[in-house]
Amino acid sequence: MRDFIWLHLVILSWGFTAILGKLITLGPLDLVIWRAGLAALGFAAVAKWVGVSMKLPRNEALKLLGFGAVIGLHWLLFFLAARLSTASMTLSALPTMMIFGSVLEPMFDKSKRWRLSELTAGVVICCAVWMIYQVEFRYWLGFTVALMSVILAALFTIGNKQLTHRYHFAVLMGWQMLGGCLVCLILRPFFVEGSLLPAWPDLPDFLWLLVLALVCTVLAYAGYANLLRRIPIFTLNVAYNMEPVYGIIMAALFFGDTEHMSLGFYIAASIIVASVVILPMMEKRRSSTAV
Repeated sequence: MRDFIWLHLVILSWGFTAILGKLITLGPLDLVIWRAGLAALGFAAVAKWVGVSMKLPRNEALKLLGFGAVIGLHWLLFFLAARLSTASMTLSALPTMMIFGSVLEPMFDKSKRWRLSELTAGVVICCAVWMIYQVEFRYWLGFTVALMSVILAALFTIGNKQLTHRYHFAVLMGWQMLGGCLVCLILRPFFVEGSLLPAWPDLPDFLWLLVLALVCTVLAYAGYANLLRRIPIFTLNVAYNMEPVYGIIMAALFFGDTEHMSLGFYIAASIIVASVVILPMMEKRRSSTAV
């Protein structure tokens, strides 16, 4: 029972990231630089605490930095989407990651094949996405940016599957957070005039950044990595899809009327969440029947 409570606390913290993206007044680039930089320090501290070395061969370090750049760009687009639309709109795009991953993975891993159930769920989700565009067209740009961020997250997840069992999570995430920080530092001069360094946050922003980096990133991922040892991956995948539900509820509590969407939006978002929750159940039942 305690593990399931921790699992939902982890998911709750991830759902809180979109709200923090709106509470923090820094621009999206600076927000990601601070989040990824502070998280990199946090994971390095965890590695030191558990006695794991952060040193890696050059090629391996560059690979992790590259994957970190992908997750950094995902965060950048995610927070930009929240600014362009609402936290609820941005969160409603997250469950589509399972479908994007199912479609993209066979392109990178030839041992994987497209499945009829996944393609069917994909068609249903595409219809629900189209419905969101129809009923909330005023936020079309933000929702489109959110979907682009989800595609990057799916690519990151596909690539990261090969690495998660090779490194301690603190080493893996520490280098990747550094990669996310560096890519945004490189991009900053092209999008923000003035200093090459990120803007210094005021006290409220800094406190929220600590929550975002240390609680919603370092502590949440450490908890998730620990739960992986004891909770079936099927349960984790189903529970993970509660993230947008928790996030949308919290957004309404934090931002009130600005987060109240049309009935059509909530119907479409419910269809998306239901689709990605039902899909792994169908896959598990199909596997059990095959055996």
